[in-house]
Amino acid sequence: KFRNMIKNVYAVGFVLFIANMLVFFGVYFFAYNTNYFNTSMLLNAFALPALYTFAAYLSVNSLKKEKGILGFKDAFGRAFKPMFIGGILSMASIFGFLNFIDTDAKDTLNFQFVERNKKELTEIYQKQRSIMKTEKEKQDLDKDYQKSMQSFSPEMVKDKDMFSFRQFTYYFAAVLVFYTILSTFFGSFFRSRVEA
Repeated sequence: KFRNMIKNVYAVGFVLFIANMLVFFGVYFFAYNTNYFNTSMLLNAFALPALYTFAAYLSVNSLKKEKGILGFKDAFGRAFKPMFIGGILSMASIFGFLNFIDTDAKDTLNFQFVERNKKELTEIYQKQRSIMKTEKEKQDLDKDYQKSMQSFSPEMVKDKDMFSFRQFTYYFAAVLVFYTILSTFFGSFFRSRVEA
């Protein structure tokens, strides 16, 4: 049954979507705290790419076993399609959830995003200030730091939305680049040497 399922790119894509949503809701239900944003980013950076890579591998490998001889185009498509299906369904679902079902979660993520950037800016400022020798350099750095911190003031960030439709299209474009690179790798790796 599993072998039959991985032969179907749509089934693999749907399973990827389900797995992606389990990760999303796992973080939502079990890590909705002061580290919600950081935990989400870590999983997006490491766990989800590994999951998508594994699914693409299973999909291409099943076709290779079935056909024996595989061209670049077949291997590329077999890797790309399930990732695209799983990715677009996941992105649409997460966008809908954050923008229409639980907008408080979106507000929390936006707030934590701003706080994280402020913290990083402060850490860089303190590190730079500690190595400066003259008072003039320190004063210039203080001015730059204060100016940068103003960009995080409540009135400046009130309309910042990292989870708007526009932002999601940017995220998905970046994810498509990942899918394309990964599919190119699988296409090159799995194609039959006869074709090469």
